[in-house]
Amino acid sequence: MSQTHPIQMTHEHEFEAAHGLPEALPAGEHILWQGAPEWRTLSRDALHVRSIAIYFAVMVGLRGAYVLGDGGSALDAAIAMAWLMPAVLFALGMLNGIAWLSARSTAYTVTNRRVVMRVGIVLTLTFNLPLCSLAGAGLRKHGTASTGDIPLQLAGSSKIAWVHLWPHVRPWRLARPEPMLRSIANVHEVANLLRAAWAAETGKATKPAPLQAAANDERACHLQATPAGASS
Repeated sequence: MSQTHPIQMTHEHEFEAAHGLPEALPAGEHILWQGAPEWRTLSRDALHVRSIAIYFAVMVGLRGAYVLGDGGSALDAAIAMAWLMPAVLFALGMLNGIAWLSARSTAYTVTNRRVVMRVGIVLTLTFNLPLCSLAGAGLRKHGTASTGDIPLQLAGSSKIAWVHLWPHVRPWRLARPEPMLRSIANVHEVANLLRAAWAAETGKATKPAPLQAAANDERACHLQATPAGASS
């Protein structure tokens, strides 16, 4: 049975050998795609800014209705609602700022042998996910847009803590967290690249899904997270 290497963490990425990579790629490995989340989509889907904005609008409206129902004038209701707006705008601005910083500090890389995720705003972590350590992957489009998510299912006992991945993790999968390439543009093209690379690396035929299941693959392949800038 394969074993998982201990996951190491780092808070710096200034000494990357290349953008998004903790070390230079070995001979025979090359980059197929690099990208990052689209921050507006990340804000909407990961931080739920749209839903929170609707909630705040309802609360502000109820405040105005309460003042009117208590005998206040329309001006009194408007003033009461206006008092709440700075806090509302601050909260929404902070959430959008987190989404922007998260997208700006993230680098997703797909090579012909692995997926590398450099994530984190203050504490920067770089996760190396060898393709033969993946049991499968999904694909979720965001409506009619070309952006979407690709959750990665880890094979065997491989596991990364949910809190270390957020927001680059599939929602509601707490027991078996799934790393996710989140809010990326041209998601179908990226999924096809990943499927082809996975098939070539594992030597299995592909199917229309982004990745074919490989849960029974017993190859010696390990999930790792390495410090940015470290050498093996």
